[in-house]
Amino acid sequence: MYRESPPPAALPAAVRRLVRCGWESVEAGPKRIVPDGCVDLVAGGGEVFVAGPDTTAWTSVFPPGAPVRGLRFRPGAAAAALGVGADELRDSRVPLGRLWNRRGEALADRILSGADPGAELAAVLAEEVVSAQRLPDAEDPVVARMLAQLSATGRPGREQLAPAGRSERQVRRRFTLAVGYGPAVYRRVLRFQRAVALAPAAPSLAELAVAAGYADQPHLSRECRALTGLTPGAYFALRSGVSRRPVRPTRRAPWPRLVTLPPTPVAAQENARYPR
Repeated sequence: MYRESPPPAALPAAVRRLVRCGWESVEAGPKRIVPDGCVDLVAGGGEVFVAGPDTTAWTSVFPPGAPVRGLRFRPGAAAAALGVGADELRDSRVPLGRLWNRRGEALADRILSGADPGAELAAVLAEEVVSAQRLPDAEDPVVARMLAQLSATGRPGREQLAPAGRSERQVRRRFTLAVGYGPAVYRRVLRFQRAVALAPAAPSLAELAVAAGYADQPHLSRECRALTGLTPGAYFALRSGVSRRPVRPTRRAPWPRLVTLPPTPVAAQENARYPR
């Protein structure tokens, strides 16, 4: 079971706008998590950690039946909320105690011992963001414009990459600090998430590739392998729960037995005349 919900109403408005959604899950076994460009604050399995922005799939291995809850930050908002660059969290799971030292350990104990870990997550986040006075820097307007442009068209415009008074290198660095990776990688992740959303209605992988913005089906296949570790057929069947009927190997017909026939009279005379 996996369910998303709007950002908790208990969050102050200034903090709520940093959060994309809350979510909860009951694990039924190992789960493949694929990149989505977001950072999550997660509580479950006796630990509280920050799941950084991924560039490839990872496997969640909480005990079966364990409830897991989380807050998912909007792309580009986690760095301000957590007080650390998103690029430092890339492809990693960082315990709250390592992120915020002793204060983080105490907060993790509070979250796990509470009757509602989801509500405690929201309360802790609100307290930390407000007390650290990071809200004035919560959103970088340059990064926000680039994210909006990428979501709308799939590529940043020239005015977003090099706004007045800033070099393209500076803008890319700010984007990487806020999001976790550069615009090119984020664009790949965004395009694959579009394919995931369109997959249930797509009649074929070739049409899915075109609809999601890939050059062709092999392009989709390469990106799917890179981001999920699976082929598109295997990954999208896995997501939809459709069981793929295994193909039985065909039994190879045995080679015919070689039978030695007696030589014909003419062949016998020739063999006698010209022995080998």
